[in-house]
Amino acid sequence: MSVLLSHTDEGVTIVTLNRPEQLNALSLELRAALAEEFTRLATDSASEIIILTGSGRAFSAGLDLKELGQTGLPSEGASGPDLHEAIRNVGKPVIGAVNGFAVTGGFEIALMCDILIASDQARFADTHVRMGVVPGWGLSQRLSRAIGSSRARELSFTGKYLDALTAERWGLVNRVLSADELMPHCLELAREIQAADRATLKAVQHLIDYSLDHGLNTGLAYEDKVSTEHAENVSSSALEDRRGKVMGAGRQQN
Repeated sequence: MSVLLSHTDEGVTIVTLNRPEQLNALSLELRAALAEEFTRLATDSASEIIILTGSGRAFSAGLDLKELGQTGLPSEGASGPDLHEAIRNVGKPVIGAVNGFAVTGGFEIALMCDILIASDQARFADTHVRMGVVPGWGLSQRLSRAIGSSRARELSFTGKYLDALTAERWGLVNRVLSADELMPHCLELAREIQAADRATLKAVQHLIDYSLDHGLNTGLAYEDKVSTEHAENVSSSALEDRRGKVMGAGRQQN
């Protein structure tokens, strides 16, 4: 049985961590497969939006402890920096459909996604301090940006679990749905994103990430530069055509 499933349909790729009996624990095999798949998707013209989820009752329970008992406990950064780079540099929107437990390394992978939607069965936990492992895939930086430094400290210092509804209230996930509604909603969201102009979408995604990495003032200056360059490549007729489509879509929704 493959530890990772991937299927693309009409521009939307669903990538599924597939070790349900092990709560999708991140074995060396699964980490390598995930990094390889996201590297492939970065240049796959058939794939426009990616939905990342897990099979069974977990998104991912983190590093495979049984495997680590045989190989020793590495830092996550040392064991898989290519995975982090592959997901963050895929260049396409990534929706995290958090179907269940997202713990430690699994939590870190969830935080790599652009948008998080959770099942009401989702649970989040950062147990790095209990395991004696320092985060190596960005959790110490991204979690505080998502929910604030005080709440991030509480989760990371205690290792306690965060339920889905509290995660929504804290701004970690955009919304919480029943298990049956999770994937249909994420697919609908992906289709809505597909309506965007692809070049502009890529630029906006890059600008948001750039600001998070470099701070507000640097981000504002860079946005001005990118906006000016982008405007020079868009004709007034094309802009008018897009405006008409957007207004038409707005009227249909009302």
